[in-house]
Amino acid sequence: MTALKISLNSIDKVKSFVNTIAQFDAEFDLVSGRYVIDAKSIMGIFSLDISQPIDLHIYAESGLDDILAAIKPYIAE
Repeated sequence: MTALKISLNSIDKVKSFVNTIAQFDAEFDLVSGRYVIDAKSIMGIFSLDISQPIDLHIYAESGLDDILAAIKPYIAE
C-alpha cells in the first residue's frame, strides 16, 4: 500500500481525478477521519470534506510509477 495526501478542492478536480484513476487496474481508497470510501466513486468523494487534503491509499501490485505520474497534479504539496 502507498499512502499520500491529495487535494480535490473543486468539482472539476474531483471529476478529472476519478477519470484519471479509473484507467488503472488498482484499488484506491480515500480516508478522511473515520470515513473510508472508494476513490473511484464520485458520489463517495462528495460525501467527504474536500476543502482539506485527503489521504489516498493505493493498492497496486504493479504500475505504481505510472499511477503516481498520472495523479501528480492532485498530490498536496
